[in-house]
Amino acid sequence: MTKSSAIAPAVVLLTAFAIGGASAQPVESDRTVTTAQYEQWKADLTNWGRWGADDEIGALNLITPAKRLQAVALVEDGVTVSLAGDADTVEAVDNPYPYEHEMVGISSDRLSIRYHGIAHTHLDALAHINDDGVFYNGYTPDADEVIENGHPKNSIHNLKGGIVTRGVLVDIPRLRGVPYLEPGTPIYVEDLEAWEEYAGVRVSSGDALFIRTGVWARRAEEGPWLRGRRPGGRSAGLHPSVIPWLKARDVALMGSDHPTYVAPSELPGAVHDFALLYLGVHMFDNCDLKALAEAAAERNRWEFLLMAAPLPIRGGTGSPLNPIAVF
Repeated sequence: MTKSSAIAPAVVLLTAFAIGGASAQPVESDRTVTTAQYEQWKADLTNWGRWGADDEIGALNLITPAKRLQAVALVEDGVTVSLAGDADTVEAVDNPYPYEHEMVGISSDRLSIRYHGIAHTHLDALAHINDDGVFYNGYTPDADEVIENGHPKNSIHNLKGGIVTRGVLVDIPRLRGVPYLEPGTPIYVEDLEAWEEYAGVRVSSGDALFIRTGVWARRAEEGPWLRGRRPGGRSAGLHPSVIPWLKARDVALMGSDHPTYVAPSELPGAVHDFALLYLGVHMFDNCDLKALAEAAAERNRWEFLLMAAPLPIRGGTGSPLNPIAVF
């Protein structure tokens, strides 16, 4: 379908943990994902054409009116929780492009932000990730036209009507009985399904899946560190071997406190990029899930009504936003 640079196979070990945080004997699990396997998934697992040749919203098609009504019915307490971090105006190794906030008068101010990356809460559009110039559903724009006018297809403007669906939180640090995952920790299908058993919830079609790794808790304790795909970056996150599971569960949206991949990895950014480009899953990056985790734990309810509305930017590759959970 499309071409990718050659990537060496990844061979990793899984350490199994008992439910509730009590550690069990480590169990070795081969989670090899070769370049050839990853390339084959592009053909076997793709959602291209599933909702027609002209589709521009991908897995958001899974959020039906019935799904929205199911999500609204989850509200019991009328309590709202933000999933966004505060606008960070301080430059750091993990925030090379901080928010610029300038007061231009006693009752007026100006904001400027380069929001993609690993610092600011935002939603990636399907016009964000490409493979050799090809985006979700085979959309292949003219680069000069895009730079001049923005994307004519797959842009964040398609989400102007907002997002309403069931959100599900997977709190891996709570599962393992730790405040946060150490950088470089992979999360496997076994972890996701162990969480489902622990929480009594099953990820299903049309859900917005949020994965907590504890990035911001660790940053508050240890300070900023180099994360993401840059050389030397270290981040806990989903291992590439979870990709078929995400397709099988028909997740509509995904989010995390980091862009949803483990680093270092022999397949850099694999889950994040595959989800956007081949599954058509819009991605919430850099959420602050601490308050959500506390609200869910207090109620022992790990599902909630999710509402979110990106800025309606024509041609845009994404948008800063403030997602809201309602319990």
